[in-house]
Amino acid sequence: MSVSTPPYTTLISVVQLQAMHASGVPLMVFDCSFDLTQPAAGRAMFESSHIAAAVFADLNDDLSTHSPQFGGRAVNGGRHPLPSREDFSHWLSQAGFHNGMQAVVYDRHGMNYCGRLWWMLKWLGHDAVAVLDGGWQAWLAAGGATGSGSAAPAATAQFALAEPLLDFVDAGTVQGQLGRPTQTVLDARAPARFRGEVEPFDPVAGHIPGALNRPFNQNLKDDGFFKSAEALRTEFDTLLGSRDAATVVHHCGSGVSAVPNILAMQVAGLGPTRLFAGSWSEWCADPERPVAKG
Repeated sequence: MSVSTPPYTTLISVVQLQAMHASGVPLMVFDCSFDLTQPAAGRAMFESSHIAAAVFADLNDDLSTHSPQFGGRAVNGGRHPLPSREDFSHWLSQAGFHNGMQAVVYDRHGMNYCGRLWWMLKWLGHDAVAVLDGGWQAWLAAGGATGSGSAAPAATAQFALAEPLLDFVDAGTVQGQLGRPTQTVLDARAPARFRGEVEPFDPVAGHIPGALNRPFNQNLKDDGFFKSAEALRTEFDTLLGSRDAATVVHHCGSGVSAVPNILAMQVAGLGPTRLFAGSWSEWCADPERPVAKG
């Protein structure tokens, strides 16, 4: 059975997700809740309560690799290195996910961590993946069905790789393009981190020279839902000025909170754009790379 046409590829509302559940379309919902300061908290939140039949995806254990064989299974540096496409497709298969399914991802943190899985599925060539607009809070407010405890074991499926729909660049590529009109670096971290006034996670404070700052939470309205496509386009056009949207390379601390900006640009009709997956944590690990403050 194939995914209904057209699939959801950016955002999906609670009402739309409930309708998909009712229709019987092949579907898997992933809970990506996480806490950078308490890595075990995400699983605890999931086991306490989650969208009914959801599968848990842990940022550290499932959506990153910490293999000692850097350059082998890890495809970039930084605090949350990407696993290889082959390794991640195996994880999806073990979770019971296959190419004919719609994926829906959510979290409890402003749609920050779930963007990682949205991006990774696009990187594996799977277009039918959407972020639940408003996240867990919107699902609860609408009276959506919930469950608790660990996810039930799934029957193994077969997920096959396809050509990437979104891709990343490495630190060498970013450094080689500094100052050129062919690259616009967009930093999703909070303004104080961007300016180098504080740095809670990495050994060096500051930002990549020439980068623009667009904190990822600016994509949301006060009610926790994404802004309209028109509003997002206006904001990105204002930020970029004369710069071509196609030149944008997104980064943050470790390649996670940059993804909401990638998603927002696609919602605004300005994508696809690229991710510097290792982000600031990889950049500042090399003392030879330039750092700017202010």
